[in-house]
Amino acid sequence: MSQEQWTEVDRYFTDHLVPSDGALDAALAASDAAGLSPINVAPNQGKLLHLLARIQGARSVLEFGTLGGYSTIWLARALPADGRLVSLEADPQAADVARANLARAGLDKIAEVRTGAALDTLPLLEAERVGPFDLVFIDADKPNNPHYLEWALKLTRPGSVIIVDNVVRNGEVVDPDSQDPRVQGTRALFELIAERPQLSATALQTVGSKGYDGFVIAHVLG
Repeated sequence: MSQEQWTEVDRYFTDHLVPSDGALDAALAASDAAGLSPINVAPNQGKLLHLLARIQGARSVLEFGTLGGYSTIWLARALPADGRLVSLEADPQAADVARANLARAGLDKIAEVRTGAALDTLPLLEAERVGPFDLVFIDADKPNNPHYLEWALKLTRPGSVIIVDNVVRNGEVVDPDSQDPRVQGTRALFELIAERPQLSATALQTVGSKGYDGFVIAHVLG
């Protein structure tokens, strides 16, 4: 098994199940033209987020980490016309690219991008009584994953779903001695989930065009 084969299989899945889409393709092209890091979710992963939001019956979504808005478009398209998505992005350039991509996709009335460090903007969300959110997608700076989870719990309700991306770290998540703050943040996330009785969660390893990684999915209990 190799990265080349994983990518080929992902391409096969995408060709059959995730047809080319003008707004999504344009979002990727605009992100690339702006020099944003190509770390957006793969098309089949974006479709998975969309399906999970649809299955959840989500009317409101909170996203940590917008980048160019590719995953934001997938999630926003799962919401009803009166739904709401709030995405938090620390990089002003990325936030501007995402806003333009969302407007092009016709989703700027549903999805808003808030610029600034999430730990600074989250208290404002709480003060504005935005939420509770039906689904939360955490895909931002990994050292802060535990803090983001704590905020996700404040801003959700029993029945909400929380998804955290990039939790395998090429297998390094099992290394307690890792000096990588992204690994340590992810390990702290797992420890926090394990000690929170209001969460029922599992994690899956994945391979594909984005390499070897995985995600956590958690259900907020009553």
